[in-house]
Amino acid sequence: MKEHQTLSTQVGKLWVVATPIGNLEDISARARRVLAEVDLIAAEDTRRSGILLAHMGLSRPLISLHEHNEGARVPRLVGAMCEGRELALISDAGTPLLSDPGYRLVRAARAANLQVLPVPGPSAMLAALSVAGLPSDRFSFEGFLPASPGARRERLQLLLDSRVTVICFESSHRIAAAAADLAALAPEREIFLAREMTKQFEEHFLGSAEALPGWLEADANRVRGEFVLLLGPLQERAVDATETRLSPEQEKMLDTLLAELPLKQAVRLTSRLTGVARNRVYARALELAS
Repeated sequence: MKEHQTLSTQVGKLWVVATPIGNLEDISARARRVLAEVDLIAAEDTRRSGILLAHMGLSRPLISLHEHNEGARVPRLVGAMCEGRELALISDAGTPLLSDPGYRLVRAARAANLQVLPVPGPSAMLAALSVAGLPSDRFSFEGFLPASPGARRERLQLLLDSRVTVICFESSHRIAAAAADLAALAPEREIFLAREMTKQFEEHFLGSAEALPGWLEADANRVRGEFVLLLGPLQERAVDATETRLSPEQEKMLDTLLAELPLKQAVRLTSRLTGVARNRVYARALELAS
C-alpha cells in the first residue's frame, strides 16, 4: 500500500481508522482508500463492519477484535505486521479506542517498533461537544457511566464537582435513570444530551438537569438509541460575607480537618459530610486561614 514517501514500505503498518457514527456519508475519502488497500481489517463486530464495507463497494478480509479476544489475537496480528502486512483497526462506529477495544493492539504494535498511523474522522464525543453550546476550551471524557445505580450516582456526584465540561456515554437501558439521578443531585446544572447523532431521528436537549427527565418522558422514542451526555461545568457564585457562617458543629469539623489536611481537601470533606455548599465552606476556610 502506498502512502507518503516519508513512510517506510519495508514493514507493515497499523492504521487506526475512524468510521461513521451513524450517517455512512461521513466516511472520508482517505479512510475508504486505506480500507480498500490494507491486507486485513480488525473490527469490533465483523457483521456491522461488513455492512459498511459493502456500502463502499469493498470486500476485504475481516477479523474480529473485541474485549473478550483482544489479548489472544494481538500476537498474531503483530506478527503479521512484522512480516510486512498492513492492518486497519476500526470500531463499530467512530474513532477506535474511545470506549472501544484496540489499546492492547496499538500498545503491542508500538512495542514492536511498527508504524501506527491515524486516519481521523467521526467521533461521537467531539461531535456532541461541537454542537452543545457548553464551554469547550477544556473538557474531560469519562466513557460509559457505571451500570449499577449506586456506583452511577457516586460517579455523577464526583463529576458534578468538575470545573470543566464532562462528556459521558450512556445506554438506552439506563439513560432515564441517569437523568433522574442528575435531576436529584444537581437540578440547576446545565445538561446537554445528544441522541442518535447523524441518524434520521437525531435529537438534542439543552437545559437544566431538572428538566431532562420530563424531556425524555415526553416521547417514548427518546429513551431509544445511542446517547452522549454532557455535564456543564460547576459555576460557583460569589459568596457574601454573611453567608460564610457555619454552625458551631460545622465550624469545629472544618477547623479540625484544616489542621490535618490541605485546605481544598478539608473543604471538600466538610462540604460532603455536612451538606453545606462547597463555595460557602471554602469562603469560611479562607477566613479561618487568614
